[in-house]
Amino acid sequence: MRDISVRELASAVDDFIRKRNWKKYHNPKDIAIALSVEASELLEIFLWKDPRKGLSKAELENVRMEAADVSIYALSLANACGFDLGEAIQEKISLNEKKYPVETSRNKFD
Repeated sequence: MRDISVRELASAVDDFIRKRNWKKYHNPKDIAIALSVEASELLEIFLWKDPRKGLSKAELENVRMEAADVSIYALSLANACGFDLGEAIQEKISLNEKKYPVETSRNKFD
């Protein structure tokens, strides 16, 4: 598969929703709730697991698919609110770089 930009992914998500006439259901409130539900499904995979033992191949595939669901809803939320998620991510990384400079943050939790 070729690399795809965040903008292209957002467009693909929007196209998927539009073709099914689901836009009327995709308001920010409901998308945020759906995103939270999908994030909870991702968390459930790790519930009661020993982090030292890792995950099975099937569990890793579940993580992959649930992470995709979370990402799809994040893109859908950005679409519904009218902002570019890629730009927001870049801005947030920049803000975090200022908030957590390498000099004071490196190995902070060792």
